[in-house]
Amino acid sequence: MTYTYRTKGTCSSQITFELDGNIVKKVQFIGGCNGNLKAIASLVEGMTVEEIAKRCEGITCGFKSTSCSDQLVKALKEAVNQK
Repeated sequence: MTYTYRTKGTCSSQITFELDGNIVKKVQFIGGCNGNLKAIASLVEGMTVEEIAKRCEGITCGFKSTSCSDQLVKALKEAVNQK
């Protein structure tokens, strides 16, 4: 199933992804640092929600209290809770 999440407090404005059970697929960020976000999307492809949360939750960006990778974790957790 495809999920869309509107980010809060980051340069990217939206994240879309698919979940196959708890395996993450087809992550795409809208806006933000293009190259870095393509890299994050590529690196998390095929990982479980739990793995991504363990590695990315709580990461900040500059003076912000969150980051695009932290927002991805929030999006994944929200999607899992909606199932």
